[in-house]
Amino acid sequence: MIAVRPWSFPASVMPLVTMMYLFWVWKDISWGYGVWALADMILFHCAANTWSDWFDFRKKVDAEDTFGAKTITSGMFTADEIRNLSVSLLAVAVAGGVALMFMTGLPLLWIGLGGLACALFYPPLKYAAAGDIVIFTAFSMLPSIGTSYAVLGFIDWSVLWVAVPVGLITVAILHINNLRDIMTDDRAGIHTLAMRLGGRQSILLYAFEVILPFFWVFSCALGKIFPWWTLVVFLAAFPALQNVRTAIRYRKEGMPAIVSLDEKTAKLQILFSLSFCLAFLVAGLLR
Repeated sequence: MIAVRPWSFPASVMPLVTMMYLFWVWKDISWGYGVWALADMILFHCAANTWSDWFDFRKKVDAEDTFGAKTITSGMFTADEIRNLSVSLLAVAVAGGVALMFMTGLPLLWIGLGGLACALFYPPLKYAAAGDIVIFTAFSMLPSIGTSYAVLGFIDWSVLWVAVPVGLITVAILHINNLRDIMTDDRAGIHTLAMRLGGRQSILLYAFEVILPFFWVFSCALGKIFPWWTLVVFLAAFPALQNVRTAIRYRKEGMPAIVSLDEKTAKLQILFSLSFCLAFLVAGLLR
């Protein structure tokens, strides 16, 4: 449990949000397949976390003085143990995905292969400033489309309306993590998006990623794409603004100001996504 970093699991919430949205839209959905997709998403996330840790250690991105995961650098686990755990988790996740594909249909295979590629190639792509795009694809677009197919038997492309706000907050978790690690990443010779943008622009991007979701939901409710119940997500607006204020402190205080902001952003994701889910559930029951 320590090695897979369970505090990051809110980033895997997309299948749950998608299920609740589709319940509001269609009522009749396959809940069992949806829960299966959610569980498999979490397994893939665990495999990706440990694979990234092993890859970072192997490429000397993680060292004793770096923040974030210290499962290998602290001596808690060996690099081989983390690699073997990652491969084992990935095997179970792939088996679960293949089984779900046989119960639903072949299109799920291509979606699953896309997710597998994101998990395996995320570390080198992160080193080339493409990690944010990979995370948005793997934790937002693909799981929303895949869950739609699993619970309906076809893809309802309207799920992308809910994928965007949830996905932006997920990317914000990664982005603020990379901003915190600019100095050690530079020492390792890699180039994340935060490094390319610099501190000031990275703070602006983080603010955009955690504030836009609220305007997105409001606009969708105004346009009758979402029910008005979804405005309950504004319960998360205050912690979102607090997170932005913390990020702004980075300009004066540097890395210590944002050392735990990735975890706070994950907590924001929990509040936003669960209130989003509750809104669709209530709207669906009252429909």
